[in-house]
Amino acid sequence: MSSGDWDRLVDRRGPNRGDARRDALLQAFDGLLREQTLDEINVAEISRRAGVTRSAFYFYFESKALAVMALMQDLYDDALDANELLIKAEGTPEGRFRAAITKLFDSVDTSPHTYRALLEARASSATVREMWDAGRADFARIIAGMIETERAAGRATDGPDAGAVAAVLLDLNDHALERHSLGSGPARDLHIESLAFIWLRTIYGSSS
Repeated sequence: MSSGDWDRLVDRRGPNRGDARRDALLQAFDGLLREQTLDEINVAEISRRAGVTRSAFYFYFESKALAVMALMQDLYDDALDANELLIKAEGTPEGRFRAAITKLFDSVDTSPHTYRALLEARASSATVREMWDAGRADFARIIAGMIETERAAGRATDGPDAGAVAAVLLDLNDHALERHSLGSGPARDLHIESLAFIWLRTIYGSSS
């Protein structure tokens, strides 16, 4: 799923980045999420802070949950970039894994309040869950292709179905990012080091 596909799913009017009213709504929403949880915020409050009518919100977004996904555009773009780092045959596998995982943690650290809102939105909205799962499936297919290529070249160890391995590794990333955004789990550096270690050993065995 490309950035354009993401925009079309999130925005009722299609890609609208740069639209002044839409930008005002998202800025107001972002500000409120720094102060309150997603459940505590209502559309009227977002619209009032943005200086537009309530109907303007629904002109762009079907719900608060989908507006959260619009706020997550940068994270989605960073995830695309992280996937590119993973599949490029540049540097060592360990270096690629560490760089990709670090990029994801950096993205969450830029706006942890937004990531926490995403967790709420995923729990409450079937549409958001479907969108998230579709994006994850795309990422998993790309990583599975990388694993299959490395196995065929004799660089990676044989193992379970590459698609299943990719999906489980992404699950680990998701859980780690969730804990990190909530302020729990190991320290950031240990989180990244451990995830990179697990990715490396799972795909390449005891050595890279």
